[in-house]
Amino acid sequence: MDRTFLQSTLRELQVFLRSARFWATFAVVVLLFTITGPYGTMNSMPVGTRFAYWLLVQTVAWSIAISFSVMAEILLRRQISSMFCRMMVGSLVAAVPIAASLSVIGFALTGDVTTLVSLLQQIVFTTPLCALFCLLTYMTMHSQIAAASEIANPTIDKTDSPVPILARLKPENRGPILRLAVQDHYTEVVTNRGRELILLRFADAIRETGTVEGMRLHRSHWVAYAHVERLKRDNGKLFVVMQDGTAIPVSRPYAEDARRRFR
Repeated sequence: MDRTFLQSTLRELQVFLRSARFWATFAVVVLLFTITGPYGTMNSMPVGTRFAYWLLVQTVAWSIAISFSVMAEILLRRQISSMFCRMMVGSLVAAVPIAASLSVIGFALTGDVTTLVSLLQQIVFTTPLCALFCLLTYMTMHSQIAAASEIANPTIDKTDSPVPILARLKPENRGPILRLAVQDHYTEVVTNRGRELILLRFADAIRETGTVEGMRLHRSHWVAYAHVERLKRDNGKLFVVMQDGTAIPVSRPYAEDARRRFR
């Protein structure tokens, strides 16, 4: 299998594994199914068994759906321009192995043998759930997935790059820029692949972000718009919360612009 494809797949899978929002959504779904006990599990299973059952089912289903969505998102880039459509194709295809996996789980628990008819019924039941899963995933995580997919070639020509500052970073740290920060006489550059200190004036570092859209929030902080989650107040102070959970302080001269931009 192509090494670039494997690297891209692993990179996008890491987006899910590192996302607190993803795990929170997963936990809510498992708890919801445990509490409501759909498909007869409320009467047939005590609460502990029911929780274990739905945890297993959701883990298997989500793992397959995510893997197929990510692979389709990468493999179909030349054929389908829309990331959402690529992910949807993968999710719908995943309905088949998910249905087969659920049938295996059902056989292990009850001993019921799966027939072709029951498998087809399981696929029909699973398909709309896969579509809903794709929709929710895209709505909550498309910016992170897009950021991960931007990393195509770590070799960057500083003179031709729309983001010259990336050429100053080690190849393994080159990726979409999240934020910049002053560290003594250095500028810390944070990308979705790592962070690195470079000896460069902060004003020059901001200038070298090139085509990346962002704004200065403080004399020591700059953020990229695409990776901002929300604004928050803490003890009367204004902060911008990034998608990775980092809170960046907003100083008074930049507060009004930040409120206007991120409200």
